[in-house]
Amino acid sequence: MMNTSAASASAPAGRIPNVVSIAGVDPGGGAGVFADLKTFSALGAYGCGVIAALTAQNTRTVTGVHVPPTDFLRLQIDTLFADVALAATKIGMLGSAEVTATVADRLAHWQAANVVLDPVMVAKSGDSLLAKSALAMLREALLPQAFVITPNLPEAGVLLEQRAPESVKEMYRAAERLRALLPLASERWVLLKGGHLPGSELVDLLFDGDRMVELPAPRIDTRNTHGTGCTLSSAVAALLPQTAGGLRPVEAAVRHARQWLLGAIARAGELTVGHGHGPVHHFHALWRRQEPPKEST
Repeated sequence: MMNTSAASASAPAGRIPNVVSIAGVDPGGGAGVFADLKTFSALGAYGCGVIAALTAQNTRTVTGVHVPPTDFLRLQIDTLFADVALAATKIGMLGSAEVTATVADRLAHWQAANVVLDPVMVAKSGDSLLAKSALAMLREALLPQAFVITPNLPEAGVLLEQRAPESVKEMYRAAERLRALLPLASERWVLLKGGHLPGSELVDLLFDGDRMVELPAPRIDTRNTHGTGCTLSSAVAALLPQTAGGLRPVEAAVRHARQWLLGAIARAGELTVGHGHGPVHHFHALWRRQEPPKEST
């Protein structure tokens, strides 16, 4: 039986939790494992990483994807889990059905706790990051092991085999249907991200099968949103072990993660990374504030 209870995997009092990202590599550091490690560090967790895919990409495009041999992926996971007590596992880009099956198998073997699944399918540039053949494997083998899933609206549409929700009302129904894909007899959560809807305010939904929580936030006018999905899911993974034992720990972790991400987006203009969709500022709460560079005319 998988140990997916947030409370059961909390770090001992005074201990820094170990958290792992199993995902792809973005050389620019705005998404994937590199972004996850920054997030873990910024939010008080010790970050570990398992490489499930390699990409050639920048802030404007993805030019290639390479999937390492699954035997070596299995070796990475087994070697790490055999030695390090991991309080949470974030799953990001997996790329292929074989990789997805391997990750699912090893998570079940190690009874991974606090699995936060971000079903990464499409890059900010619009490039596909998940083979179609992997989708069925993700639904059948990984979704049952997830404690929290964090799809955006297009990803929700793909998972549900329907068009993406186009209103908050449709998001409610989608969140209910997504929760039905998860085991019904245990605590599991859906964090459905509404950033693709138009308007000056965005709304995310957090749903556990019983209680639907609307989480509104002002939309920040910036193009520096590369890796926001990776960053939010890894923030939730970092915070779950640190909020376990309190009142509504999952909701507390999600609210904290979203508030931190809003700050990272708001101060993304202090960075000068690439010429497309730039990354968020993962260390906005730790680094001295910089004046945003002036755009050349």
